[in-house]
Amino acid sequence: MILLIGGLVLLGVFALRFHLDRRRVSNGVYLMLALMCTGVWAVGSGDDVDLARVLVRLLIVLSPLVVLVLAGLLIGNGREMVRNEGFRAGNLMSFGPGIVLLLPYGLLGLAAVTGNLRSVALASVLMAVGYFGFVFASFVLYALIYGSMPYQPGMDAIVVPGCGLMGARVPPLLASRLNRAIHIYWEEVAADRHPVIITSGGKGDDEAVSEASAMADYLIARGIPPESVAREEQSTTTRENLLFIKRLLGERGVSTRMVLVTSNFHVLRTAILARRLKLDAEVTGARTAFYYLPSAILREFIAILVAYKWTNVVACLLLVSLPLVLALFTGGVPTGY
Repeated sequence: MILLIGGLVLLGVFALRFHLDRRRVSNGVYLMLALMCTGVWAVGSGDDVDLARVLVRLLIVLSPLVVLVLAGLLIGNGREMVRNEGFRAGNLMSFGPGIVLLLPYGLLGLAAVTGNLRSVALASVLMAVGYFGFVFASFVLYALIYGSMPYQPGMDAIVVPGCGLMGARVPPLLASRLNRAIHIYWEEVAADRHPVIITSGGKGDDEAVSEASAMADYLIARGIPPESVAREEQSTTTRENLLFIKRLLGERGVSTRMVLVTSNFHVLRTAILARRLKLDAEVTGARTAFYYLPSAILREFIAILVAYKWTNVVACLLLVSLPLVLALFTGGVPTGY
């Protein structure tokens, strides 16, 4: 019964935080904990002690398995990216993280075979792997939930951040964002509102024009009135996109209430960044080719880990040191290999 009560309390905390501001990555952690508590209670015997043990075992077993499956998916996705997009450095990004994620398992297996592994060290490694497996699962779950939220009409601006050009041409990934922005624009016009569409992105070394200019031409060629399109041509990162757009809207004398149109895998991180920059903005996503998603989601997850690096470092260190602390208090630290 304790786990059920705990799960319901965590679910209530998630619902309240989601209502107050759904642009929080920690919402996913509360939701995952709530689901785990109520799920274990639902399949358990009703004995709180047994249920607690089941929950601990579930965390220890499933989290490393999540990481192991992720490693396999990344390596498989690397092959698919090379096959579809060609042998380029950017398309090889899935291989490296996939191999790195497999290394702890290889080291554990080698140590187990050679008999040179302390149980405490094994527990510490599993705790670290389990932590990142749990955080990754929470991130993916909440990203799916946030990305499925419907568009909220009534925006003053529709903002489309760039994601690279092919010379002067808009590639398919960016075109999907622009097509989504066009759809939203005409929905707003049908409701007698007249938002401005802001294309955002500077000119890269390998690009013939700025991203903002190429995107604006794309929109105008597809029927968007030129007076409804504004360009922000200085930014090189998502953070700069948002900061320069906020300034541009201020110069135009309109409200900063906006919707950011990005790729579906980028929705949650963009929303989190907008919140941290204190922007009155929601985010909606455009569809992305399925084979592109695994490596893209991994990049998003790594970026979130970096953004909250000290929280993750402290949490991971505490979990890794827990087996050693318990062994010291119980006198179970082994004296040799």
